[in-house]
Amino acid sequence: MAPIQLPVGKRKGAPSHEADDIATSSDEEFDGDLLDGALSGSDAESNDEGSSLDEDDESDESHESNDSDDGDEGEGGSDFGGQHHTADDDALDSDEIPSDRGADLNGHPRTSMRGSRKFLSKSNGGLVQISGGTLQGREASLPSRGDEPVTAARGDARGGDARGDARGDARGDARDAADAPNFSDASSDVRYTVTTDANGNPRYLYDEISPVYDSDDSDAPRTTNTIGNIPLSFYDSYPHVGYDIDGKKVMRPAKGEALDALLDSIEVPKGWTGLTDPATGKPLELSQEELEVLRRIQANEIPEEGYDPYPATVEYFTSKTEQMPLSAAPEPKRRFVPSKHEAKRVMKIVRAIREGRILPYRPPVEDEEDETAPKRYDIWANEAPRPDHLMHIPAPKLPIPSYDQSYNPPREYLPSEQEKKAWRETEEEEREKEYLPTRYDSLRKVPGYDRFTKERFERCLDLYLAPRIRRNKLNIDPDSLLPKLPSPDELRPFPTTCATIYRGHEGRVRSLAIDPSGVYLATGGDDGTVRLWDLLTGRQLWSLRLDADEAINVVRWRPTADAFILAAAAGPHIFFVVPPIVDPAVEDASHAILDTGFGYAAQTKTFTTTSSTPSKEPPATWMRPSSALADAGALLRVTVRAPIKVLSWHRRGDYLTSCSPSGQTSSVGMHTLSKHLSQLPFRRLKGLAQSVLFHPSKPILFVATQQTVRSYDLQRQQLLQIVQPGARWISSIALHPAGDNLLVGSYDRRLLWHDLDLSPKPYKTLRYHAKAIRAVAFHQGAYPLFADASDDGTLQVFHGKVVADAMQNASIVPLKVLKGHKVTGLLGVLDLCWHPREPWLVSAGGDGCARLWT
Repeated sequence: MAPIQLPVGKRKGAPSHEADDIATSSDEEFDGDLLDGALSGSDAESNDEGSSLDEDDESDESHESNDSDDGDEGEGGSDFGGQHHTADDDALDSDEIPSDRGADLNGHPRTSMRGSRKFLSKSNGGLVQISGGTLQGREASLPSRGDEPVTAARGDARGGDARGDARGDARGDARDAADAPNFSDASSDVRYTVTTDANGNPRYLYDEISPVYDSDDSDAPRTTNTIGNIPLSFYDSYPHVGYDIDGKKVMRPAKGEALDALLDSIEVPKGWTGLTDPATGKPLELSQEELEVLRRIQANEIPEEGYDPYPATVEYFTSKTEQMPLSAAPEPKRRFVPSKHEAKRVMKIVRAIREGRILPYRPPVEDEEDETAPKRYDIWANEAPRPDHLMHIPAPKLPIPSYDQSYNPPREYLPSEQEKKAWRETEEEEREKEYLPTRYDSLRKVPGYDRFTKERFERCLDLYLAPRIRRNKLNIDPDSLLPKLPSPDELRPFPTTCATIYRGHEGRVRSLAIDPSGVYLATGGDDGTVRLWDLLTGRQLWSLRLDADEAINVVRWRPTADAFILAAAAGPHIFFVVPPIVDPAVEDASHAILDTGFGYAAQTKTFTTTSSTPSKEPPATWMRPSSALADAGALLRVTVRAPIKVLSWHRRGDYLTSCSPSGQTSSVGMHTLSKHLSQLPFRRLKGLAQSVLFHPSKPILFVATQQTVRSYDLQRQQLLQIVQPGARWISSIALHPAGDNLLVGSYDRRLLWHDLDLSPKPYKTLRYHAKAIRAVAFHQGAYPLFADASDDGTLQVFHGKVVADAMQNASIVPLKVLKGHKVTGLLGVLDLCWHPREPWLVSAGGDGCARLWT
């Protein structure tokens, strides 16, 4: 039979002449397919060789047929004894090389040494001597399986070493060893199975130990990896992570791609932890028992199932009466002999009963009650404290006696002779005290109180006539009744500080106004002059004395920006002034507006009055002032019947209304600037007019008398509404920019807010001033602010927000009290005005100065 040529690889412990042959081999010979083919060929050839050796053996004819059958089975994948094995059992380790049993390292065929082999066998192993040489190994005997004794030998090299290395040349064929005689005891237990490894050497596979009930390893976990304490990092460069108990490699699990990891994370199996077992390299999965322990720990429960944290209390002393006493000592004699001391006490009691000193108990005799006598009930017989109840009314307590009720009061409490005489002469019902304090040397000298019976009777009468109904008072926190207003800091900006002071007038500053551009401030005072100031710097720019005898009661700017015209009232005269400090184009336009009416008046040559009688006095006279005033800027003068206190411009700047409180029926006048025409709209007015005001967007005129405010439709010439503030004397009025809320100030220190769509009565009444309110004003810009001026020298700034929702009321919040004006001649702040765009406020005071608040 031809020898088998195997690929030469790296061997552990190979001789030096073999290493040279190994180095000359090509790396391509280690291809996986070629190596598997060599192993399969080696097994086949070894089986055939075993068959040929058995055929040449003439002495063992009885085994020839069995060996030939084994050879046939070997070709089909059988092992000794008829056991089947797979390719995994014969897999080649990475550091193992199959031994060349059919040829030596040089490729020469190896002759059979079966005939010269000698077996020295023991039951548990020994030495095998072959051709004068010795091979160290273990020998195990198995009982014959099917009349075939089997003897297997296993080499020392195991695990990852090169089993069946160069020392395998001295060994024989494994099949030859199987034909050796069996010296072991046939009655021993079989606990392993003999197979061949990749080199053809015998391999022992021990059966798994199934522990019995008394085994200590019954609960021990099965160790999958048997490498011991060797770090797993040593196996990072190998495809396996260790070896199991059978010597098989524990392969490292393949790592999937990112998509597989994503799919595994989406479909999480039960017991998945996302961790890797370091001993096996496989995903770590928890059992149901471990998951239950984790659940108990998370729920703050005892991990051990069935543990009762609250066991039943076992009493140390039970109620059961034990039969055995605590002490077995006999009873003392004194417990059975009668006591002489007790006998003496008993005889003493018997003697007292005989002598009558101790009477026996007899039940009390009940007295028969007179049925005719009235029954009396004392509802306050028991004064013990009782819980509060509607049907329980505690008895009223008497006041605690004071020092003057003592029998020896201090001397300061004793009345004099005059006080005693006055007390006796006073009627009994009018006396402050029902007794006179009296001093006694000692308590035994105090006589009986002569009024005791009468006072007790009066007290009982009061209690009898007292009502028996309890009236519960409502425990309401006063702060809870107040509306929840926002903080003033959240409602900024609003004026808080005096920025500029304007001084120059001689006497009081009665009125002031800021022009529509917000740059100039006009003031009028008791000295009859009109002064123009720079609003920010406080510098006086222009001044004109209109009347030497009359004070300037009111100044108002024309509300349009196309002209620069100021209306000032001094006595019964209205002066239209164009200060020469503006652009010449604006000044010329202002002159043209004032001169337009002269041509219209020349054409008509008549005065329009409300009366048809031409002999009556005209409502007003339009003329040019003196040349000196005309050169200074006063271009037009209108004279009415009574001194003017209030002026109000229409939003278009062509109409001006005036109010003269002392004018009776001619107190309200309507003046048309473009026609130089004046009218008296009211033939008869109920009450004295105090102020007039145009509606900001509608043809409505508001006229305030002493106690009411009336609104009139100028187109239809009819009365629309009568507002009743409830004030004694109205001083001024102001209208919200939206035109639906009215503000009224009165001389009786009240500020009243009216919602014209809600009711003629005031919505809010504010009392924050100690003296009369002189003026009120709304901010006409984008800020929800309003203010009032009072004779106490202060200004009160408010936040008044009006919403379009009809279901929501206006919110009014006091913001700031501005103090700075001095009260002079019982007059404080006389007038105020808001800046058209900024949250600034200017005020005119009776101390002769004006102030700017920012």
